[in-house]
Amino acid sequence: MATWASLSRRRRTILLRRIAYGVSIAGIVVVGRGINWGDLTNSMFRPSLMAEQFPEIVTIAAKNTLIFTFFGFTGGLVIGLIVALMRISQATPFRIVGSIFVDVIRGIPLLVWILIIGFGIPIATGARIPGSYGAGSVALAIVAGGYMAETIRAGIEAVPRGQMEAARSVGMTYSRAMWTIILPQAFRIIIPPLTNELVLLIKDTSLVSVLGVTIGTMELTKFGRSASAAAFNATPLITAALVYLIITLPMIRAVAVLEKRAAQSR
Repeated sequence: MATWASLSRRRRTILLRRIAYGVSIAGIVVVGRGINWGDLTNSMFRPSLMAEQFPEIVTIAAKNTLIFTFFGFTGGLVIGLIVALMRISQATPFRIVGSIFVDVIRGIPLLVWILIIGFGIPIATGARIPGSYGAGSVALAIVAGGYMAETIRAGIEAVPRGQMEAARSVGMTYSRAMWTIILPQAFRIIIPPLTNELVLLIKDTSLVSVLGVTIGTMELTKFGRSASAAAFNATPLITAALVYLIITLPMIRAVAVLEKRAAQSR
């Protein structure tokens, strides 16, 4: 009989993996035997409660989640592009301002920004951002812009410098070369990370509920929490989670495909 010392590293790895699988399965069985599955199903997966959430969870909650995401992503893309161009600018003041913006935005949690924009600024100045989706969308856009700026900057810097030099050598201005030659290539490079940002933004919309949104502007998480509290049952939250998955899983798979194609094209 072979001893542990006589086994190769590969055999040891396989044996340890099998032991880990066995222990995990045994633990699941032990835990599973102690769970009252009837109560668990009734409190988290009650079909009648799931049915009660429709169509409002789609026509109100999912719709509002996508609206917040659209405004946040579109605004973030514009802000991110402007800041990215500032970060690579030859003008030192622009680079400094761009760097400060990115550091400050990324260094403070999104929830704090939502509270500052939704409550802090109105209290300090008396000015409110108009619209039912205003404050939440602006906060999402500003924070998304801070992260997208670095993504876009990385994409621009990934384009070979010879592209800009060639464009300038045929008489193009810097601005025209950037907009017509560099940025189109950069955006093809950063499609996968930008899609990842979009998926994260969809989930980040759940934080907007701290602003005390109305029934008509409830996003998925707020809708699920309110329905769960009313029914004293977790099923509405599970339903909201399933809707999040329906929205995000195709995007996650798309990112994997895009990253694979990008790797093959290199």
